Amino acid sequence: MKKVFLFVLLVSLFAVDGQAQVVKAEYEWQARVRAVYVAPAPYFYRSISNVEVNISETVAPEIGLSYFLSKKMSADLTVSMSTHDVEVEGGSNLGSISLLSPTLALQHHFYANNFKPYIGAGINYTSFFNEDPGDLDSIEYKNQVGYVLQAGIDYKISDKWFINLDFRKMYLKTEVTGNNDSDNSSEVNVDPLILGFGVGMKF
Repeated sequence: MKKVFLFVLLVSLFAVDGQAQVVKAEYEWQARVRAVYVAPAPYFYRSISNVEVNISETVAPEIGLSYFLSKKMSADLTVSMSTHDVEVEGGSNLGSISLLSPTLALQHHFYANNFKPYIGAGINYTSFFNEDPGDLDSIEYKNQVGYVLQAGIDYKISDKWFINLDFRKMYLKTEVTGNNDSDNSSEVNVDPLILGFGVGMKF
């Protein structure tokens, strides 16, 4: 259902832009640096479904680059890296995990004086690394493709510089295996909310 919704949204964005006059933006490229607040909303299945597992919230750096296909439509690539503690509430320490999350999204922009709101949708590939097993002998997270919905706003502070506020909901599922035992594995929806604030430059 999520895939269908994202597909419909992407088609709708293209259709709206196709009806508008295809005019290039004054600046075709934009780069941004943001601090992002990452708040996972985990849900585990199967082997540990009867306990509550917490994945910590964190603040992480993020960089982004956008190319404007037309005045209202852009392709946006962002890359962030975050580290999270994982534990069973009132129980075992499951160590920590780092995530590298490049995301490619299609955005539709609106113009209102110095404000430029946008909405978008896209795909994400998350790589899990630096696994610390905590109380376990080992722990492994499977790299996965996820889906992203996005909304945000740019505020112009000069001809080339702007402030950016960005909100994303990522739909990300992975498989976690403890102690190299496939019978001791579980699917988990990480599904983080990501709130970013930063500055950007047009060029």
